[in-house]
Amino acid sequence: MKTVFIGTPEFGAIILEGLIESVYKPVLVITATDKPAGRKQIITPPPVKVLADKHGIEIKQPEKISDFKSDLFLLKPDMIIVAAYGQIIPKEILDIPKYGCLNIHPSLLPKYRGASPIQAAILNGDKRTGVTIMLMDEKMDHGQIINQRSIIIEEKEGAKTLHDKLADLGLNLLLETISNMERGLTKLTPQDDNQATFTKILNKAEGIINWKKSAEMIEREIRAFEYWPGSFTFWTKLNTPLRLKITKAKVLKSIKGIDFAIGQTFVVQKGGLGIQCGNDFLVIERLQLEGKEEISSEEFLRGYPSFIGAILK
Repeated sequence: MKTVFIGTPEFGAIILEGLIESVYKPVLVITATDKPAGRKQIITPPPVKVLADKHGIEIKQPEKISDFKSDLFLLKPDMIIVAAYGQIIPKEILDIPKYGCLNIHPSLLPKYRGASPIQAAILNGDKRTGVTIMLMDEKMDHGQIINQRSIIIEEKEGAKTLHDKLADLGLNLLLETISNMERGLTKLTPQDDNQATFTKILNKAEGIINWKKSAEMIEREIRAFEYWPGSFTFWTKLNTPLRLKITKAKVLKSIKGIDFAIGQTFVVQKGGLGIQCGNDFLVIERLQLEGKEEISSEEFLRGYPSFIGAILK
């Protein structure tokens, strides 16, 4: 079977690597253009490009996928496989391959269509999530479901581990689905649009912690935003605001008679670091001061004892 792969970030790279090792190795990879990354804004290729280049697969990086439709028409792939590409693929391209365009989406569609389904599942405190293989149409995450499988979200699981689990699950489900399609064993199930929910593209500002929220919600955000944008707050030291990234935390229920200003820091048992939230306390376990290495809260307080009593913004 002649396949073309379309994708960009690490989720797509995990899928692509499995395809390369299978009998469905793509003849062409289409990915996003190289973009500036990091503080120094160095032009960086997407993970999918790096992997395809390593394996000697032809790579194309059109600004708009619609500009590449004539090339795909001439190539006549049997199947196009899409994983986390970031552009709507037009009907003219969807209609080219014999078996259609398959998309691997990390949620149990129609729940969590859109750009951030893994984060949404953690933010909403879901107990389960999963992967959907769908036959794409011209609407976002709207196509008919071919295959679907769920997994448990472990207690206190972060976006990084959940991302990798779902990518591995998506790869296995994809290979099973392609094999079934070749043998004519697939059944298409339309999505129920009335049950659809949508997620958005995350931006950096969403990583700013709002201490008026409950400690439970903030703790979920810390786990959900591990990849991007992170969860951070600001500590004013000697009239200079310093960015403080919180990387691991837990919830401490309110204690009768103990109350601080919203965002105020205090010492909890065994030298830990607590922060007053809109409801309950957040106990910080690991954090990273701007320009420094990530450390435990105990190490941080030994270096910055004046941090206790500060009010974070």
